[in-house]
Amino acid sequence: MNVNIGFIGIGAMGQPMALNLARAGRSLIVWSRAAEKCRPLHEAGAEVATDPAGVFARSDVVITMLFDETAFDQVLQRGTPGFPAMVRDHIVINMSSVAPQFARALARDVQDAGGRYVEAPVSGSRIPAEQGQLLAMLGGDESLCAEMHDVLAPMCAQQVYCGQVGNGLLMKLAINIFMLCSSVGLAEAYHFAERQGLPMDRFRDIADASQMASQLSRIKLAKLIAADFAKQGSVLDGVNNTALITGAARDARASAEMITAVQRLFNEAFALGHGADDMIAVIRAMEARSRRLEDPS
Repeated sequence: MNVNIGFIGIGAMGQPMALNLARAGRSLIVWSRAAEKCRPLHEAGAEVATDPAGVFARSDVVITMLFDETAFDQVLQRGTPGFPAMVRDHIVINMSSVAPQFARALARDVQDAGGRYVEAPVSGSRIPAEQGQLLAMLGGDESLCAEMHDVLAPMCAQQVYCGQVGNGLLMKLAINIFMLCSSVGLAEAYHFAERQGLPMDRFRDIADASQMASQLSRIKLAKLIAADFAKQGSVLDGVNNTALITGAARDARASAEMITAVQRLFNEAFALGHGADDMIAVIRAMEARSRRLEDPS
């Protein structure tokens, strides 16, 4: 599909995703509030806009990978005349994690302004993003989602259509329960083994050979062994995602006991100053709890 693509939001995930578009030879224009993050994209052949309106002005399809709902409203100027002026006659693809009800309202606003909207949140952290191996969960008009397949292909090895707007995000939240609980469960298993004085190299060998082993568990366990908390998906991402999940669970009156416990641990790790660290730094919250058990005073 020969279209001009815009990309707004060049962060930890957005930068490698946009780089895959540029390296695939797509016509690409990008913007970020942190302009220095666009430098690798410029070097890869992308044009850099001075503002979001400049991205829309020179694009047919605009991908957004923004941090949260407040960033969406600010960057897209929702509620001002600038919003319909930008999105009219454009296809907006939201690939970031926001609340499903926010996405539905955003889709209505885009459509009312004369644009079209697709949601395509992704499963995968920075390494799959760098490798173009993300999995996209699409929501919106089915024919439009199919039309966007080639736009998303350099970033996403798999694309799954999930239904109406909101369903893609709900599917991501469901998958994130599995991912977040698995990551925290691994950290707790590691912490338990360490507190028992077990040989941690043997723990790693057994965990990596077990039926529970996965690409995720092997990556996170290697980081635990090395005390490497360089960010792939961060503790702050864990805080934000668990808030989205527990909010959606309340709306659906769905039990969410395990993810609620995970949420408390991420919040504690964040309060300890680990928000920018990889989410496996949730182990720091566990260590703090153990120290309190040793000295309850």
